[in-house]
Amino acid sequence: MFRTIVLLLFACALSASAASQPNLVFILSDDLAQGDLGCYGQKLIQTPNLDRMAKEGTRYLQGYCGTSVCAPSRSCLMTGLHTGHCPIRANREIGKEGQKPLPAGTITVAQILHDAGYATACMGKWGMGMFDTTGSPLKLGFDHFYGYNCQRHAHSYFPTYLYNNDQRFELPGNTGKGVGKTYGQQLISDEVVRWVREHKSGPFFLYYSITLPHGDFEIDSQGIYRDKPWTETQKNYAAMVTRLDSDVGRLLDTLKECGIDDNTLVMTAGDNGSSFDPQSEMGRLFDQAANGLRGYKRGLYEGALRQAALARWPGQVPAGRVTAEPWAFWDFLPTAAELAGAKIPAACNPDGLSLVSFLKGGPAPQRDHFYWELHEAASLQAVRFGDWKAVRNGPESPIELYDLKADAAEAYDLAKEKPDLVAKAAELMESSRTAHPDWPLVQKRAGQGKKRP
Repeated sequence: MFRTIVLLLFACALSASAASQPNLVFILSDDLAQGDLGCYGQKLIQTPNLDRMAKEGTRYLQGYCGTSVCAPSRSCLMTGLHTGHCPIRANREIGKEGQKPLPAGTITVAQILHDAGYATACMGKWGMGMFDTTGSPLKLGFDHFYGYNCQRHAHSYFPTYLYNNDQRFELPGNTGKGVGKTYGQQLISDEVVRWVREHKSGPFFLYYSITLPHGDFEIDSQGIYRDKPWTETQKNYAAMVTRLDSDVGRLLDTLKECGIDDNTLVMTAGDNGSSFDPQSEMGRLFDQAANGLRGYKRGLYEGALRQAALARWPGQVPAGRVTAEPWAFWDFLPTAAELAGAKIPAACNPDGLSLVSFLKGGPAPQRDHFYWELHEAASLQAVRFGDWKAVRNGPESPIELYDLKADAAEAYDLAKEKPDLVAKAAELMESSRTAHPDWPLVQKRAGQGKKRP
């Protein structure tokens, strides 16, 4: 009888532990901008599910990405490190397929959650190391992977193949050039629903890295936009955003069907701000700069860094809340660890701060500053301290200084008027980064051409 009682108590303890660990879903959309969503002011593109998610949760006006291109931004999300410390600080292509991998010894949020008893899956796009490298998702805490590993491969929405874990499978009838029988995102969405249903007893962590609406601008159906007096590219882009929205809705519906809606935190963001110049074909029609922010992808102005960021968790995250308090991708790892009751390894040493209290309605965590860098054509740096934002577009370029509280559009450079703050920004730009031979600060990188990922 004593043995039976002990076993029952142990089972109860396990059950209580599982119940106290919420399911965690982070939906990362490729190139989605604030201005693409109705809840941020978009008038032409329909996004009913994400708009409903904003009403049922919290909408963030100053949720910051890791930096303004794919691989380093995603690396910040996974590692809890900003780009002054993150091992990946730019897109770097390797061979015929794959990107510069996360190095051996990297600790990810997936590893921390896996060790805390979570089932873990990455669906969609990875872009941080092929399966035979140290950056494989299957070596960094994920039990399951499904989709595209390589960012270049993910440009094709009718791909000739995808991966199930590390096993490549072909898609007969697809050309990889915009036509085919099978739309890649449909398979990924199906797998997400299957996996969530299989793991509904929880706890689980799903990193849903949707490739839409990144170019190439390919869609299986233009749907409600087919007869619009727009260009084909504009119709496709709008349809891709709405398709993304419908797949988010499909996931939210699955959580409800499984009875786990109230025990699941869902967060969404893009991996960088708008990818379009406001004067471009897309920028003019969809008015993505309507929120008044300056800049777009591959820059470090606010329009490139602020995200269409939402959080929903019924009964935990306040419904209908809109907040302008800032947070950044590197905050996700400590947030997830706190929610899971997991210990962060000392070797991880994240730059981020837990958002748990903030998510539940409290103030954002107080910090000294935010920092970004990016190594594409030139080495860009930006730092935010309080409401002051400094940008340097290359180590030999002058530091620009903006008062975000009065000038969110970063239209008025106050550097000449505030030399003391410029000096502080320069010090923070130096102290916030760890020098690395792969990421020297250069005014222009030799041989740099336009990079699409």
